[in-house]
Amino acid sequence: VSAEHMDVIQFKLNDGCSFDQYMAIVADFNEWGKAYGYQTKVAYPIQNDDLVHMYWLGTSANAAAFGKAWDAWRDAQGDANSVPAKLQARFSACETNVTRTGYDLY
Repeated sequence: VSAEHMDVIQFKLNDGCSFDQYMAIVADFNEWGKAYGYQTKVAYPIQNDDLVHMYWLGTSANAAAFGKAWDAWRDAQGDANSVPAKLQARFSACETNVTRTGYDLY
């Protein structure tokens, strides 16, 4: 049995960062993620008791593929000129992560 992997991050936008600004960063991330088979969507609450937090819903073919993408992302953080490090700086300025979970999807 093989399962798709989902990476879920609950976050809120920082003051001064609009949803449109955040989605521009997500679009750039998805461009980077193509090479690793990792793509994300953002769940924006319209009917919920919590209208502040949003959810990053990242998917990859399986946990092994997610691990390769994560390794590439993490390892590139040491090079301030790398695409992942520049993206991380933009994410950090725009959002605050609250929780992160991973799921196998069957």
